[in-house]
Amino acid sequence: MSLWAVVTVVAAGAIGCTENTDASKPGSATTAARQARPLPLTWQQELRVNDAQQRLTKQCMNRKGFEYGEDRTLTLRESRPVRYVQDDVEWARTYGYGGRIDAKSRRVHERNPIGTYRAGLSPSRRAAFDIALDGGDDARTLTASLPGSSGEIRKRIGGCTEEAERELYGDPAVWFRTGKVATSLNGLYADDLMKDRQLTASIEAWSRCMKKAGQSYEDPQAARDAILVNTSRLSEARADEAFAAERRTAVADATCARETSLRTVASARETYYEDRLRDRYGKDVDTYRRLGQQAYDRAVRIVPERD
Repeated sequence: MSLWAVVTVVAAGAIGCTENTDASKPGSATTAARQARPLPLTWQQELRVNDAQQRLTKQCMNRKGFEYGEDRTLTLRESRPVRYVQDDVEWARTYGYGGRIDAKSRRVHERNPIGTYRAGLSPSRRAAFDIALDGGDDARTLTASLPGSSGEIRKRIGGCTEEAERELYGDPAVWFRTGKVATSLNGLYADDLMKDRQLTASIEAWSRCMKKAGQSYEDPQAARDAILVNTSRLSEARADEAFAAERRTAVADATCARETSLRTVASARETYYEDRLRDRYGKDVDTYRRLGQQAYDRAVRIVPERD
């Protein structure tokens, strides 16, 4: 099992499950405290917040005399992220691992309508566009320290980008700083999680299930990597054959994940290791999640959910 695979088990941070101890029983003080914490956004909520940020940026750029496009190419169902544990069998039966969705998204990004529009402006208007969008050379720099590291992450922000973030999150600096903490914690416990007996036992059970289905893979990431390699070797004329193979493996993967309760185990173990860091980082994680929920509450008044 690769380190990358383990630390991406739960992308948004698991909640509500821990070891089978008295502390996790209903009515315990630990459980009550955990339930009182702000929840991470679902992927659907994250998508709507991102759409709202695009809408706000567009409105701001339009007021300043520039065009600015919104990317809503994918439907809500197509936008579903494929994470380490994929247990939606119906989605896998339709989309496989999302290979065709990724290709569709890449084609849109390669066309880059915003970049094309910017390139067509005169030099002076192009400079004005950059200043309007992100503040240009006068943009301020935000900094954030990564957990367990002496290094810093920096981000320049200004113009309409800052205006949109401020309308959604309040203070962009607090959102940036706490976000880097909350989304980087897995680096502190990845080694322990990789060796966690409950998680490795569940992945081994998944692997045995896959073998019975005629798919011999060590873990879900190995299955996806193999599919990518195999399908990349097929010509465009055999695209349907490649997609059929992708769907077969993805369906077996999702079915075995359900049968072995891999998501439940992965979420519980992720939460267990995250909870050990709460004394040091819990305040930042809670702040990040509260700001995310605040942004979502505002986003629902700005853009509709995708079809």
